[in-house]
Amino acid sequence: MKNLVKNLLYFLLLTVIIACSGNSSDKEQPVAATTPEINYTIKSSFPHSTNAFTEGFLFHNGSLYESTGSPEEFPETESVIGIVNLANGSIDQKIKLDKSVYFGEGIVFLNNKLFQLTYKNQTCFVYDAQTFKKLGQYTFTNTEGWGLTTDGSNIIMSDGTEVLNYVNPANFQIIKKLSVSENGYALRNLNELEYIEGFIYANVWTKDEIVKIDPANGKVIGKVDLTMLKDSAIRINPKAQETNGIAYNSKTKRVLITGKLWPKIYEIEFSTISK
Repeated sequence: MKNLVKNLLYFLLLTVIIACSGNSSDKEQPVAATTPEINYTIKSSFPHSTNAFTEGFLFHNGSLYESTGSPEEFPETESVIGIVNLANGSIDQKIKLDKSVYFGEGIVFLNNKLFQLTYKNQTCFVYDAQTFKKLGQYTFTNTEGWGLTTDGSNIIMSDGTEVLNYVNPANFQIIKKLSVSENGYALRNLNELEYIEGFIYANVWTKDEIVKIDPANGKVIGKVDLTMLKDSAIRINPKAQETNGIAYNSKTKRVLITGKLWPKIYEIEFSTISK
């Protein structure tokens, strides 16, 4: 009888320990933070040159401009800037770099000038925004040049890190730096940029997404998943690379997006951020 009582007490004690242990484990497990998803609707699509290795993409005076790079593994590519013909995807070339020397990167118009980054030459070329005549060039200290946009006063530049550089357009000197983070972690590989209604939107290299960045603190407050469009691009052109290119049309409130060597440009409209 004593053994029976003893065994019963042991069983009850073991049950209580297991129950308490389970409750403690539940409390200690943190809830993983997730970035709110920004949904979108496809409104239209247009042809895009499958030889265009997109590095810069923007609207200016009603026209869509594209700048391209020229990686050695795709010898058919060129480093050019021009106006995209949405009827057939061709680029009306305005500027062409010697691709044996320069790899064209992001572009931005500001103060009646066109600024163009180069990848590893630490050089930014400056052109007249009307004639495209070269006005000069600046040297920057960042190891690489990736994307450009503007808040209307300063140039905002990405360099492949998690830092966005605010640059004085008069001398291309860095005014301030903004570190970008997503859920508390540094978000590196920020690429093509677009400033839309007070927020910075950025492609992320090797990822088929656009992140929405609060310029006040550098935090990512939303994300657009474009995997479906990338998959569609690869089905048409197996050489298609990652998403890169965000061009905001302030008149229609819509965004044109594309990717490197993609066969199409998509006109999309952002909806509300899902909760």
